[in-house]
Amino acid sequence: MFSSKQIQKGLYFALATSIISGFSVFFNKYAVAAINPPLFFTAIKNIGVGLLLVAVLGVAYKWHLVKTLRPKAYVQLVAVALVGGALPFYLFFTGLSLIPAVNATIIHKTLVIWVALLAGIFLKEKLSPLTALGIGLLVLGQNFVGGFLGFTFSMGEALVLAATLLWSVETVIAKRALAHIDPDIVASARMGLGSLMLLVAALITTPQSFTTLIEFSATQWFWLVATSIFLLGYVSMWYRALTLAPATMVTAVLVLSTLITNVLSAVFVTRVWSATLMLQSLVIALAIVLVYVGMKRQGHTSEFASSTA
Repeated sequence: MFSSKQIQKGLYFALATSIISGFSVFFNKYAVAAINPPLFFTAIKNIGVGLLLVAVLGVAYKWHLVKTLRPKAYVQLVAVALVGGALPFYLFFTGLSLIPAVNATIIHKTLVIWVALLAGIFLKEKLSPLTALGIGLLVLGQNFVGGFLGFTFSMGEALVLAATLLWSVETVIAKRALAHIDPDIVASARMGLGSLMLLVAALITTPQSFTTLIEFSATQWFWLVATSIFLLGYVSMWYRALTLAPATMVTAVLVLSTLITNVLSAVFVTRVWSATLMLQSLVIALAIVLVYVGMKRQGHTSEFASSTA
Protein backbone atom coordinates (compact mmCIF):
# COMPACT_ATOMS: atom_id res chain seq x y z
CA MET A 1 0.00 0.00 0.00
CA PHE A 2 1.30 3.44 -0.90
CA SER A 3 1.67 5.72 2.11
CA SER A 4 0.67 9.39 1.98
CA LYS A 5 4.34 10.38 2.17
CA GLN A 6 5.19 8.11 -0.77
CA ILE A 7 2.38 9.51 -2.88
CA GLN A 8 3.37 13.08 -1.96
CA LYS A 9 7.00 12.48 -2.92
CA GLY A 10 5.93 10.70 -6.09
CA LEU A 11 3.81 13.73 -6.94
CA TYR A 12 6.84 16.01 -6.73
CA PHE A 13 8.83 13.76 -9.06
CA ALA A 14 5.84 13.61 -11.44
CA LEU A 15 5.59 17.40 -11.47
CA ALA A 16 9.29 17.65 -12.29
CA THR A 17 8.77 15.13 -15.10
CA SER A 18 5.88 17.12 -16.56
CA ILE A 19 7.87 20.37 -16.58
CA ILE A 20 10.79 18.70 -18.35
CA SER A 21 8.44 17.00 -20.81
CA GLY A 22 6.68 20.25 -21.73
CA PHE A 23 9.93 21.93 -22.74
CA SER A 24 11.29 18.74 -24.31
CA VAL A 25 8.45 18.23 -26.80
CA PHE A 26 8.61 21.86 -27.90
CA PHE A 27 12.39 21.88 -28.44
CA ASN A 28 12.43 18.42 -30.04
CA LYS A 29 10.22 19.77 -32.80
CA TYR A 30 13.08 22.06 -33.86
CA ALA A 31 15.71 19.41 -33.23
CA VAL A 32 14.17 16.87 -35.61
CA ALA A 33 14.00 19.60 -38.26
CA ALA A 34 17.71 20.36 -37.81
CA ILE A 35 18.95 16.76 -37.62
CA ASN A 36 17.64 14.21 -40.10
CA PRO A 37 16.58 11.49 -40.48
CA PRO A 38 14.57 11.13 -37.22
CA LEU A 39 15.89 7.62 -36.50
CA PHE A 40 19.48 8.85 -36.70
CA PHE A 41 18.73 11.82 -34.42
CA THR A 42 16.90 9.63 -31.89
CA ALA A 43 19.59 6.93 -31.87
CA ILE A 44 22.46 9.38 -31.31
CA LYS A 45 20.58 11.27 -28.59
CA ASN A 46 19.52 8.13 -26.76
CA ILE A 47 23.01 6.66 -26.87
CA GLY A 48 24.34 9.77 -25.14
CA VAL A 49 21.66 9.55 -22.45
CA GLY A 50 22.22 5.82 -22.04
CA LEU A 51 25.95 6.34 -21.49
CA LEU A 52 25.26 9.04 -18.91
CA LEU A 53 22.84 6.79 -17.02
CA VAL A 54 25.33 3.91 -17.05
CA ALA A 55 27.89 6.33 -15.65
CA VAL A 56 25.42 7.28 -12.91
CA LEU A 57 25.28 3.62 -11.86
CA GLY A 58 29.03 3.65 -11.47
CA VAL A 59 29.15 6.92 -9.54
CA ALA A 60 26.35 5.75 -7.24
CA TYR A 61 28.03 2.36 -6.73
CA LYS A 62 24.98 0.46 -7.98
CA TRP A 63 26.63 -1.94 -10.43
CA HIS A 64 26.67 -4.67 -7.80
CA LEU A 65 22.86 -4.53 -7.75
CA VAL A 66 22.75 -5.60 -11.40
CA LYS A 67 24.56 -8.84 -10.57
CA THR A 68 21.98 -9.78 -7.92
CA LEU A 69 18.98 -9.57 -10.26
CA ARG A 70 16.96 -12.68 -11.01
CA PRO A 71 16.42 -13.95 -14.58
CA LYS A 72 12.86 -12.58 -14.55
CA ALA A 73 14.24 -9.11 -13.84
CA TYR A 74 16.50 -9.26 -16.89
CA VAL A 75 13.51 -10.19 -19.05
CA GLN A 76 11.64 -7.17 -17.69
CA LEU A 77 14.59 -4.89 -18.40
CA VAL A 78 14.84 -6.09 -21.99
CA ALA A 79 11.09 -5.57 -22.40
CA VAL A 80 11.35 -2.02 -21.04
CA ALA A 81 14.23 -1.32 -23.45
CA LEU A 82 12.35 -2.63 -26.49
CA VAL A 83 8.83 -1.37 -25.75
CA GLY A 84 9.86 1.87 -24.04
CA GLY A 85 13.35 2.80 -25.16
CA ALA A 86 13.57 1.70 -28.78
CA LEU A 87 10.56 1.34 -31.05
CA PRO A 88 8.29 4.10 -29.64
CA PHE A 89 11.09 6.69 -29.82
CA TYR A 90 11.49 6.09 -33.53
CA LEU A 91 7.74 6.21 -34.10
CA PHE A 92 7.26 9.35 -32.01
CA PHE A 93 10.05 11.44 -33.50
CA THR A 94 9.24 10.36 -37.03
CA GLY A 95 5.66 11.47 -36.41
CA LEU A 96 6.80 14.68 -34.69
CA SER A 97 8.77 15.66 -37.79
CA LEU A 98 5.52 15.54 -39.78
CA ILE A 99 3.04 17.33 -37.49
CA PRO A 100 2.90 20.38 -35.17
CA ALA A 101 4.38 19.93 -31.69
CA VAL A 102 1.01 20.74 -30.07
CA ASN A 103 -0.69 17.89 -31.94
CA ALA A 104 2.02 15.46 -30.84
CA THR A 105 1.69 16.63 -27.24
CA ILE A 106 -2.08 16.17 -27.16
CA ILE A 107 -1.83 12.66 -28.60
CA HIS A 108 0.94 11.76 -26.18
CA LYS A 109 -1.13 12.96 -23.24
CA THR A 110 -3.83 10.38 -24.02
CA LEU A 111 -1.27 8.16 -22.30
CA VAL A 112 -3.26 8.61 -19.08
CA ILE A 113 -6.27 6.87 -20.64
CA TRP A 114 -4.33 3.84 -21.84
CA VAL A 115 -2.34 3.58 -18.61
CA ALA A 116 -5.52 3.79 -16.50
CA LEU A 117 -7.05 0.95 -18.54
CA LEU A 118 -3.95 -1.25 -18.42
CA ALA A 119 -3.22 -0.45 -14.76
CA GLY A 120 -6.74 -1.47 -13.84
CA ILE A 121 -6.26 -4.85 -15.53
CA PHE A 122 -2.62 -5.70 -14.78
CA LEU A 123 -1.77 -3.63 -11.70
CA LYS A 124 -5.19 -3.81 -10.02
CA GLU A 125 -5.26 -0.02 -9.67
CA LYS A 126 -8.90 0.75 -8.90
CA LEU A 127 -10.23 4.17 -9.78
CA SER A 128 -12.46 6.03 -7.35
CA PRO A 129 -15.29 8.16 -8.82
CA LEU A 130 -13.24 11.27 -8.01
CA THR A 131 -10.20 9.94 -9.85
CA ALA A 132 -12.30 8.89 -12.84
CA LEU A 133 -13.82 12.38 -12.96
CA GLY A 134 -10.34 13.87 -12.92
CA ILE A 135 -9.22 11.71 -15.84
CA GLY A 136 -12.35 12.71 -17.75
CA LEU A 137 -11.53 16.38 -17.21
CA LEU A 138 -7.97 15.76 -18.39
CA VAL A 139 -9.34 14.43 -21.66
CA LEU A 140 -11.73 17.38 -21.89
CA GLY A 141 -8.95 19.82 -21.17
CA GLN A 142 -7.13 18.73 -24.30
CA ASN A 143 -9.87 20.41 -26.33
CA PHE A 144 -8.88 23.86 -25.08
CA VAL A 145 -5.47 24.29 -26.61
CA GLY A 146 -3.58 27.42 -27.54
CA GLY A 147 -2.16 27.11 -31.05
CA PHE A 148 -4.02 23.85 -31.78
CA LEU A 149 -5.60 23.86 -35.24
CA GLY A 150 -7.16 20.40 -35.14
CA PHE A 151 -6.21 16.84 -36.10
CA THR A 152 -5.72 15.80 -39.71
CA PHE A 153 -5.65 12.03 -39.05
CA SER A 154 -2.38 11.86 -40.91
CA MET A 155 0.41 9.30 -40.89
CA GLY A 156 2.38 11.50 -38.50
CA GLU A 157 -0.44 11.47 -35.95
CA ALA A 158 -0.85 7.71 -36.34
CA LEU A 159 2.85 7.19 -35.62
CA VAL A 160 2.70 9.33 -32.47
CA LEU A 161 -0.39 7.42 -31.29
CA ALA A 162 1.36 4.08 -31.85
CA ALA A 163 4.32 5.31 -29.81
CA THR A 164 1.97 6.45 -27.04
CA LEU A 165 0.31 3.03 -26.88
CA LEU A 166 3.70 1.34 -26.61
CA TRP A 167 4.73 3.70 -23.81
CA SER A 168 1.55 2.82 -21.92
CA VAL A 169 2.53 -0.85 -22.09
CA GLU A 170 6.03 0.07 -20.95
CA THR A 171 4.58 1.94 -17.96
CA VAL A 172 2.91 -1.23 -16.71
CA ILE A 173 6.02 -3.35 -17.29
CA ALA A 174 8.23 -0.76 -15.60
CA LYS A 175 5.86 -0.44 -12.65
CA ARG A 176 6.19 -4.15 -11.96
CA ALA A 177 9.96 -4.05 -12.49
CA LEU A 178 10.41 -1.09 -10.14
CA ALA A 179 8.92 -3.12 -7.32
CA HIS A 180 12.25 -4.95 -7.00
CA ILE A 181 14.73 -3.13 -9.28
CA ASP A 182 16.45 0.20 -8.57
CA PRO A 183 14.99 3.00 -10.78
CA ASP A 184 18.46 3.98 -12.06
CA ILE A 185 18.95 0.40 -13.33
CA VAL A 186 15.58 0.43 -15.08
CA ALA A 187 16.33 3.84 -16.62
CA SER A 188 19.77 2.64 -17.77
CA ALA A 189 18.26 -0.44 -19.40
CA ARG A 190 15.60 1.63 -21.12
CA MET A 191 18.05 4.12 -22.57
CA GLY A 192 21.24 2.05 -22.76
CA LEU A 193 19.91 -1.18 -24.25
CA GLY A 194 17.09 0.65 -26.02
CA SER A 195 19.56 3.00 -27.74
CA LEU A 196 21.63 0.03 -28.94
CA MET A 197 18.50 -1.38 -30.57
CA LEU A 198 17.89 2.01 -32.22
CA LEU A 199 21.51 2.17 -33.34
CA VAL A 200 21.25 -1.20 -35.07
CA ALA A 201 18.05 -0.11 -36.80
CA ALA A 202 19.65 3.17 -37.87
CA LEU A 203 22.74 1.40 -39.22
CA ILE A 204 20.51 -0.90 -41.28
CA THR A 205 18.11 1.74 -42.63
CA THR A 206 20.27 4.88 -42.88
CA PRO A 207 23.96 3.89 -42.65
CA GLN A 208 25.02 7.00 -44.57
CA SER A 209 23.66 9.25 -41.82
CA PHE A 210 26.47 8.41 -39.41
CA THR A 211 29.11 9.81 -41.75
CA THR A 212 27.53 13.24 -41.31
CA LEU A 213 28.04 13.23 -37.53
CA ILE A 214 31.54 14.71 -37.80
CA GLU A 215 30.12 17.42 -40.08
CA PHE A 216 27.55 18.63 -37.54
CA SER A 217 27.22 22.39 -37.28
CA ALA A 218 27.26 24.22 -33.94
CA THR A 219 23.47 24.53 -34.17
CA GLN A 220 23.00 20.80 -34.67
CA TRP A 221 25.27 20.00 -31.74
CA PHE A 222 23.29 22.45 -29.61
CA TRP A 223 19.99 20.72 -30.38
CA LEU A 224 21.50 17.29 -29.81
CA VAL A 225 22.95 18.20 -26.42
CA ALA A 226 19.91 20.19 -25.28
CA THR A 227 17.40 17.46 -26.11
CA SER A 228 19.65 14.83 -24.53
CA ILE A 229 19.68 16.75 -21.26
CA PHE A 230 15.88 17.00 -21.34
CA LEU A 231 15.58 13.26 -21.96
CA LEU A 232 18.02 12.41 -19.17
CA GLY A 233 16.02 14.47 -16.68
CA TYR A 234 12.71 13.09 -17.94
CA VAL A 235 13.66 9.43 -17.60
CA SER A 236 15.30 9.88 -14.20
CA MET A 237 12.30 11.72 -12.71
CA TRP A 238 9.69 9.51 -14.40
CA TYR A 239 10.92 6.22 -12.96
CA ARG A 240 11.31 7.69 -9.49
CA ALA A 241 7.73 8.92 -9.64
CA LEU A 242 6.52 5.48 -10.76
CA THR A 243 8.38 3.87 -7.88
CA LEU A 244 6.59 5.97 -5.27
CA ALA A 245 3.07 6.52 -6.60
CA PRO A 246 0.32 4.77 -8.59
CA ALA A 247 0.92 4.65 -12.33
CA THR A 248 -2.41 6.32 -13.11
CA MET A 249 -1.70 9.31 -10.88
CA VAL A 250 1.84 9.78 -12.19
CA THR A 251 0.65 9.66 -15.79
CA ALA A 252 -2.18 12.08 -15.04
CA VAL A 253 0.23 14.66 -13.62
CA LEU A 254 2.31 14.33 -16.79
CA VAL A 255 -0.55 16.00 -18.69
CA LEU A 256 0.59 19.30 -17.16
CA SER A 257 3.34 19.31 -19.75
CA THR A 258 0.68 20.09 -22.35
CA LEU A 259 0.22 23.52 -20.82
CA ILE A 260 3.93 24.25 -21.00
CA THR A 261 4.22 23.18 -24.64
CA ASN A 262 1.09 25.13 -25.55
CA VAL A 263 2.33 28.30 -23.87
CA LEU A 264 5.67 27.99 -25.64
CA SER A 265 3.89 27.43 -28.97
CA ALA A 266 1.53 30.36 -28.38
CA VAL A 267 4.37 32.71 -27.44
CA PHE A 268 7.04 31.71 -29.97
CA VAL A 269 5.13 30.11 -32.88
CA THR A 270 1.51 31.24 -33.29
CA ARG A 271 1.89 34.39 -31.14
CA VAL A 272 -1.74 33.97 -30.23
CA TRP A 273 -2.68 34.28 -26.56
CA SER A 274 -6.37 33.73 -25.88
CA ALA A 275 -8.75 32.93 -23.05
CA THR A 276 -8.83 29.30 -24.21
CA LEU A 277 -5.31 28.79 -22.91
CA MET A 278 -6.31 30.04 -19.47
CA LEU A 279 -9.44 27.87 -19.55
CA GLN A 280 -7.40 24.82 -20.41
CA SER A 281 -4.97 25.58 -17.58
CA LEU A 282 -7.79 25.74 -15.05
CA VAL A 283 -9.46 22.55 -16.31
CA ILE A 284 -6.25 20.51 -16.31
CA ALA A 285 -5.13 21.86 -12.92
CA LEU A 286 -8.53 20.97 -11.42
CA ALA A 287 -8.41 17.53 -13.03
CA ILE A 288 -5.00 16.71 -11.57
CA VAL A 289 -6.10 17.87 -8.13
CA LEU A 290 -9.12 15.54 -8.37
CA VAL A 291 -6.93 12.60 -9.42
CA TYR A 292 -4.48 13.25 -6.61
CA VAL A 293 -7.15 13.71 -3.92
CA GLY A 294 -9.04 10.66 -5.19
CA MET A 295 -5.92 8.48 -5.02
CA LYS A 296 -4.94 9.82 -1.61
CA ARG A 297 -8.40 9.32 -0.09
CA GLN A 298 -8.62 5.85 -1.48
CA GLY A 299 -5.27 5.09 0.13
CA HIS A 300 -4.72 3.09 -3.03
CA THR A 301 -5.36 -0.30 -1.50
CA SER A 302 -4.97 -2.22 -4.72
CA GLU A 303 -3.57 -5.72 -4.61
CA PHE A 304 -0.52 -4.65 -6.57
CA ALA A 305 0.14 -1.61 -4.40
CA SER A 306 -0.11 -3.71 -1.26
CA SER A 307 2.29 -6.28 -2.59
CA THR A 308 4.90 -3.70 -3.58
CA ALA A 309 4.99 -1.54 -0.47
